[in-house]
Amino acid sequence: MTGLRLATARVDLRRFTADDTELLVELDNDAAVMRYINGGLPVPREEIVDETLPAFLGYYERGEIYGFWAAIERTDGRFLGWFHFRPGEGDGPLEPELGYRLHREAWGRGFATEVSQALIDDGFLHHDVELVRASTMVVNVASRRVMEKVGMRLVRTFHADWPVRIDGDEHGDVEYVVTRREWEATRV
Repeated sequence: MTGLRLATARVDLRRFTADDTELLVELDNDAAVMRYINGGLPVPREEIVDETLPAFLGYYERGEIYGFWAAIERTDGRFLGWFHFRPGEGDGPLEPELGYRLHREAWGRGFATEVSQALIDDGFLHHDVELVRASTMVVNVASRRVMEKVGMRLVRTFHADWPVRIDGDEHGDVEYVVTRREWEATRV
């Protein structure tokens, strides 16, 4: 088994390793990156070492399709951020959640759309996925636009019980979904 999960024209997705701690520390300590996650607060290094990275690494024991993947720009080997493709809490094994967190330098360059589409396509083509879901805050317009570009449709607005108050959370969160049937209809 190699550490490479998937490759697109511009990005390689690879497994995280214990050596990636500093990459995650830098990413999770950019206030702009964390704005819609925790209100822009810094994440302690100890939390990344003791909780985040072990959780990421633990997914690889469950098989090849699901997990958290380091996104590496193919031209220069730069760490762009990460993507996850895994069943959310309470979801069935064939209903993965798509998510991502990217460095600001990667924003607006199409990486989120490119890799998200590749993960969705791979799930439907090779892994019997039935539907893919994603969610974000109502006010996170850029992330919502990525979901729409990859063929997902808005299915609900809800109010999650988050442990930290984030500016804009009074508007709630949104969930997007694309089913196998909807995905297949776009391939014709």
